[in-house]
Amino acid sequence: MQESRTGRQLTLRRGSHSAVVAELGAALRTYAVKERTVVDGFAAHDRITGGRGQILVPWPNRIRDGRYRWDGQDHQLPLTEPASGNAIHGLLRWTSWQVTDASDSRAVLEVSLWPQPGYPFRLHLRAEYALGEGGLEVAVTARNLDVRTAPYGFGQHPYVTAGTAVVDESVLTVPARTWLRTDERGLPVAAEPVAGTPYDLRTPQTVGARRLDTPFGDLDRNTDGRVVVRLAHPSGAFGTDVWLGEGADYVQLYTGDTLPPGERRRAVAVEPMTCPPDAFRSGTALVGLGPGERHTVRWEITPWGE
Repeated sequence: MQESRTGRQLTLRRGSHSAVVAELGAALRTYAVKERTVVDGFAAHDRITGGRGQILVPWPNRIRDGRYRWDGQDHQLPLTEPASGNAIHGLLRWTSWQVTDASDSRAVLEVSLWPQPGYPFRLHLRAEYALGEGGLEVAVTARNLDVRTAPYGFGQHPYVTAGTAVVDESVLTVPARTWLRTDERGLPVAAEPVAGTPYDLRTPQTVGARRLDTPFGDLDRNTDGRVVVRLAHPSGAFGTDVWLGEGADYVQLYTGDTLPPGERRRAVAVEPMTCPPDAFRSGTALVGLGPGERHTVRWEITPWGE
């Protein structure tokens, strides 16, 4: 482990695979196979931009005006996206997570989320990263330590690459039957079928000029019960799969068009989510986590080809 501006750095290795997890936010900082970059991350001493690799709890994405009503009470969250007037990406991105277990190929980090203005509930979070034979497996578990049911959602924000300088050349496949049209604040307006739209990525499509900051739902799972989002090199010889397993029923795709110069369209953020944006207000797919209950989301990054 090494200290840095993003805390201790946990390096995981198995065979030709290596990954680094940062203490700050339990973020996935890097992932590579030999010399090939799989996750476009950040340097240990950099400030994290664009949510790279971060765990987004107790809600992913945005909440309009930071306001929601739960169990008959109104709550106001800090507006962490002030330009759009939203509360964005939860409460634990900039918190140190405690390393509770670590080995050559596995790391476990945990943190307590204490009751606070806007979210008066107590949760305990556990994130496990493990390099397996096929790739990097991630499991994030929330446990409600409060006496009341808490609203809960999960997301994570890895930026994956298929070896192209810009994402325009990459080939994307997303097995989703609907997409969520959003307004200028990034908030959902309506769920619409992907058929006949530029968002129909059920068959492989070159990213091209598509500007994605788009949630997708009605995901089709394979016989193993997992959703596979694929980003492939234009040659078709290699690429990266993001597997959405237990608990992940939505995915957000982001091509990074609003990132700082030099970072834009360098990779695609493939974000497993339990619920769509603004779920604290709409209630769509929002988890009501009862006292003592646990909720786990599993997802995986699998590089393939040479």
